[in-house]
Amino acid sequence: MPHTDSSVVTLAEGPARAPLTTPTGLQACVTLRRRRLLVLGLNLATISGFATALWAVLAQDGVDGIDLALLACGLATLPWTVLGFWNAAIGVALLRAGRTGVRAAAPHAAAGEEDTPLHLATAVVMTLRNEDPARALARLALVRESLERTGRGAAFRYHVLSDSDDPAAIRAEEAGVAAWRAGLPEREAARIHYRRRPDNTGYKAGNLQEFCAGSDADLMLPLDADSLMTGPAILRLVRIMQAHPRLGILQSLAVGAPADSAFSRLFQFGMRHGMLPYTLGAAWWGADCGPFWGHNAVVRIAPFAAHCRLPPLRGGGAVLSHDQVEAVLMRRAGYEVRVLPIEEGSFEDNPPTLLDHLTRDARWCRGNMQYLRLPAMPGLLPMSRFQLAWAVLMFLNPPALTLALLLLPWRAATQAGPAAGAGALFLLWLLLSLAPKLAGYATVLADREARAAHGGASRFVAGMLAEIVASFLLLGASSVRLTAVLVAMLAGRAGRWTAQGRDPRGLRWGEAARALSGVTLFGLVVCGALAAIAPALLVWSLPLTLGSLLAVPFAVLTAAPGPGRAMVRSGLCATREEIAPPWEIARLRAGSAERAVP
Repeated sequence: MPHTDSSVVTLAEGPARAPLTTPTGLQACVTLRRRRLLVLGLNLATISGFATALWAVLAQDGVDGIDLALLACGLATLPWTVLGFWNAAIGVALLRAGRTGVRAAAPHAAAGEEDTPLHLATAVVMTLRNEDPARALARLALVRESLERTGRGAAFRYHVLSDSDDPAAIRAEEAGVAAWRAGLPEREAARIHYRRRPDNTGYKAGNLQEFCAGSDADLMLPLDADSLMTGPAILRLVRIMQAHPRLGILQSLAVGAPADSAFSRLFQFGMRHGMLPYTLGAAWWGADCGPFWGHNAVVRIAPFAAHCRLPPLRGGGAVLSHDQVEAVLMRRAGYEVRVLPIEEGSFEDNPPTLLDHLTRDARWCRGNMQYLRLPAMPGLLPMSRFQLAWAVLMFLNPPALTLALLLLPWRAATQAGPAAGAGALFLLWLLLSLAPKLAGYATVLADREARAAHGGASRFVAGMLAEIVASFLLLGASSVRLTAVLVAMLAGRAGRWTAQGRDPRGLRWGEAARALSGVTLFGLVVCGALAAIAPALLVWSLPLTLGSLLAVPFAVLTAAPGPGRAMVRSGLCATREEIAPPWEIARLRAGSAERAVP
């Protein structure tokens, strides 16, 4: 892992010099190389074993074209599934080791615990494009107030960067910022700025690049319109950046804020508990080539402006999923990109309905597929190239599952019956796919304080079971929808990069039926064919087919206000911050955050 910067340190072992450390000097490259080889070996061994077992099952009655297609589908689902399992397994082991385990994955975390003065100026930046400005500015005002409560607020300034082209949204943004500033003392109001670009060149990435080019701040904290961070969490990130000048991007572990929508509560309960062990395990071997999610992260402005400008796509157009490309460019420039795998004061809102979730997934899919059109970027580290490839490969699962389900009735019609061992192999695959969230659930259940923080064991288990059922329904619907998105892209229909829905809303049956008609038709065809040809196989397929069959009622019921209110009252799928809310969440939940902007 070569690096020519003179600030890189080396370690001496006897008469020989050890390999260079990473740019921050936190870890020896030989250590990371061994970790990565171990993870690679574990994944290849698991994939090979599973593939061998799948081949043995499919080949029991001879091999034909359908068997080969099913084998290809199975192989396509394995990389993402198996790596998720091993990340979670490593993450659980590190969590069990406590502070020592976290430090092994995140040696930079120690610098954030020191109460050092701030000598770097940080720009807290919120990007907007035709969003609800009152909602967004309320969160930004809460971030400012929380930082002021730490006594370190003077080191921060606040920028609203608008790309809006809707006249009503522009007027509301201007009025909202003016009212916010008018309600503060002149000295504090001077640290709040609003800028709107006349066009949307380069989308959000272009907006941030233009800001960085003219900023005199040292660090930038980009926030989305639904982001919320606490002052102490921000101070921790900034202090880590101060302590390690070769750290270019430090990503916080953003989790879902308490939600009223039934869909959001179910989705983020599983995401929350799977995210921690998965991210901790990935940080253990990903280390200096970590993730960047584009928000709730601290970015060093000078190298970001100098080295992270996005390359144009082959054939024209701008990169939409910009964050991972910016991460690998930052690493190429000799700066580290790391995640802080600690749940502390970093929140975002999750989609309130199934339709909003599918829209967001489609946006991410289109954005990540653009990486195939990136020109060759010289000088990237092998881990960085893997990250870009992985962002594409993660979207192999949906078409692979969809095609496999379409092939099942055909195979059942041409074979004598289900192959021996197929059921056990399918259950093993399901277990592997659930591994990250099961690891998180097990971690909570094994800890008395963690169980109490989630409302007790019985309430937590009820939420866990509800989420697992919902996750399979979501998997069935999203796999079919994302397959349709990929097919449309292959046909030259790129689709629109639409704004994300953020506020809870009910869905009418007609709206859901129109949006999900193709998903439902797929479920009817596959389940109907299996019911006629192989009823026993239909029962086995339900974890993957029921979601498409029941997509419309699932969407409507999880968006309806009643189920959401019932879940809130009962504490079902409640997060720790809902049961014992920190000051910032309490303000947000009470609605007083919206009143913070006059």
